[in-house]
Amino acid sequence: MERMRVKSGNLRAIGYDESAQILEIVFHRGGIYRYFGVPKKIYDGLMKSQSSYERYHDRYIKNRYRHEKI
Repeated sequence: MERMRVKSGNLRAIGYDESAQILEIVFHRGGIYRYFGVPKKIYDGLMKSQSSYERYHDRYIKNRYRHEKI
């Protein structure tokens, strides 16, 4: 999966596989998290929230989708 680097205090890069609905987030403090069953509209919202990727992640992704640390 191709990831795009983002300018954020906590997130380093974001990737998305639309056909599988898998979102990957690379964090600066270590760890890559893969979220399953994430609709494209959530990914699009995250990418548009450039002023606060962390806030969008906390509000709409974290603890809402099954995930694993890879």
